[in-house]
Amino acid sequence: MIAIIDYGMGNLHSVSKAIERLGYPAVLASDEETIMSADAAILPGVGAFGDAMQNLRDTGLDEVTRRYAASGKPLLGICLGMQLLFTSGEEHGANAGLGLLPGSVVRFEGSYKIPHMGWNKLEFRQKSPLFEGLAEGHVYFVHSFHARPERDEHLLATTDYYQHVTAIVGRDNIYGMQFHPEKSGELGMQLLANFLKLSGRPEA
Repeated sequence: MIAIIDYGMGNLHSVSKAIERLGYPAVLASDEETIMSADAAILPGVGAFGDAMQNLRDTGLDEVTRRYAASGKPLLGICLGMQLLFTSGEEHGANAGLGLLPGSVVRFEGSYKIPHMGWNKLEFRQKSPLFEGLAEGHVYFVHSFHARPERDEHLLATTDYYQHVTAIVGRDNIYGMQFHPEKSGELGMQLLANFLKLSGRPEA
């Protein structure tokens, strides 16, 4: 079973349908028992960093997510959910994140268009089980803030938007994708499928 952590902010329906299309059972989960019993968990997110962290704290799901990460089972943050994995974010003021990956989330700065929106090509920078059998290709981004990991080995893939932009991160069993894989065509779905394989659960 794949748990989609429901803390009130995220494209829960689209993520759930994508998981089911790939042949895995998905459940929206807001309680510790369901989340901790899952074979893999996904932390989605749409909106502002500070609001999302407040929702996680109010529901106690911040600590549940940390405990899940510590269990060694696969955890994936998507879009804002990826940003929440980091130590801090500066959207609407300084906010502490989940602290699962060292680094910060900062606003794009420059004379170019913000938000970063559109199809951009991934550049794989580390070997990862997420990339098994895949070639670099394009995925769809929409974001005004981007992550700056402190450790290079946690940066699995970047894209180019007037600079190297963090696209995929990972450490041990913890992964994050800045884009929405379920809305990023064939490559996005293949990346999501490779993550789900880490659950050890066969497809239905």
